[in-house]
Amino acid sequence: MRIAILGAGNVGGALSAAAVAAGHDVTISAADPEHARAAAEAGGARAASTNDEAVEGAELVVLAVPHQAVAGIAGELGDALNGTVVVDSTNPLNESFSDLTTTGRSAAEELQDQLAGANVVKAFNTIFASRHSNPTEGDVPLDAFVAGDDAGAKDKVGELASSLGYRVVDAGGLRMARALEEMAFLNIALNASNGWAWQSGWKLVGPTGEQ
Repeated sequence: MRIAILGAGNVGGALSAAAVAAGHDVTISAADPEHARAAAEAGGARAASTNDEAVEGAELVVLAVPHQAVAGIAGELGDALNGTVVVDSTNPLNESFSDLTTTGRSAAEELQDQLAGANVVKAFNTIFASRHSNPTEGDVPLDAFVAGDDAGAKDKVGELASSLGYRVVDAGGLRMARALEEMAFLNIALNASNGWAWQSGWKLVGPTGEQ
């Protein structure tokens, strides 16, 4: 799959390297092109000089930037993302990391309003960057929760997550991104307050109808 990852920090770099290792064609960009080049060299991806260059021809565009940068990127790319699957992996944390900045609606729903011509899917936000290269606990795959209003877009994101080694859980429509963002906040808060190693992940257990 041809994937563009916008953001070359911990999340973007880790996801880029894992996607390349899974056989995908990955281009990565960043606000600082040098950061994109460093992440690309470390993980085997290609570096793009601009976001426009990165998304050209991509089947899947992943936003792996701080949430505060999302609106600017959406405004920058605009119609260039029409018809594209856009994965929102961000979490709308406030500056003190003590709460989310959203009220009532999710950041992903707000992004869909900004990118009316794209298919926004919430995914990878509940997963710490360090787990993309190690998506199992023991022999049990961690869960990648996927929420979106377009079934085909969710299938494409699920294909990526499955190729990395996650079990894909369809969380429903984009409205469920509200729950996923709160799940991510809880995991972040638990690690920060307890001094954990930022390795914890979500796993839904019990009868789910899967064989």
